[in-house]
Amino acid sequence: MNNPLQKIREKKPLIHHITNWVTIYDCANITRAWGALPVIAYAPEECTDMTAISSALVLNIGTLTSEIIDAMILSTSVANEKKIPVILDVVGVGATKFRDDMAEKILDFVYIDIIKGNYSEIAKLAGEDTETKGVETTSINADPVKVAKGLAKSKSSIVVMTGKEDIISDGKKIYIIRNGHEQMGSIVGTGCMAGSIIGVFASVNSNYCDASKDALCYFGVAGELAAEKSNGPGSFSVNLYDEVFNLSDEKVKNMMNFEERQG
Repeated sequence: MNNPLQKIREKKPLIHHITNWVTIYDCANITRAWGALPVIAYAPEECTDMTAISSALVLNIGTLTSEIIDAMILSTSVANEKKIPVILDVVGVGATKFRDDMAEKILDFVYIDIIKGNYSEIAKLAGEDTETKGVETTSINADPVKVAKGLAKSKSSIVVMTGKEDIISDGKKIYIIRNGHEQMGSIVGTGCMAGSIIGVFASVNSNYCDASKDALCYFGVAGELAAEKSNGPGSFSVNLYDEVFNLSDEKVKNMMNFEERQG
């Protein structure tokens, strides 16, 4: 029986983040709420050593600099050598040329196990025409399922597209996740948190497509439960952490809402 939450709480995996300065606190807290251990190390003098003792590496280009990109590449090189899963959240791709170039630089220099972004970010990375407003998702003209599947094939990675419905593909299999609540978009950081959560779940499940599916279903269920008792973004944020902390595998299995497609 697949009990990822039980495995996480038993193993207490160390999740190394090189992430968005805006949401470091949120990502660290949500990682801890699942039962994993967050750590953040940007300095090139130590980032590779920290990666080497971690169970997953989460990269987020939301507040990028050239130096941070270099640290990401150094750390990912170590993760690749040690077969540690690497999650790259391509925040804001499509907004500026520098951001687009840096995302491509990472993907060209090292291997990324799981590429995550919203619909427009992933579509831009896949070569589609998009309009991006900062780091917010915009509509895309292409079929998002085909975009996810195509990018997964071309990069030999798992692709995760987050939105009203989350789409996950390994190039063959497709998961469409329908858990979640609109209030999750009312607070800053839930997208970045999702990247951290995927890292947590991938640290205990080597099938990264299934791990990503579980991560977003579990997070979505927590969002649904939190929304039931919240009156606005302030109370929702507090309740979200509490629901994550109090989740069980049994509770989630009764609420998971996803579709699987093959081919």
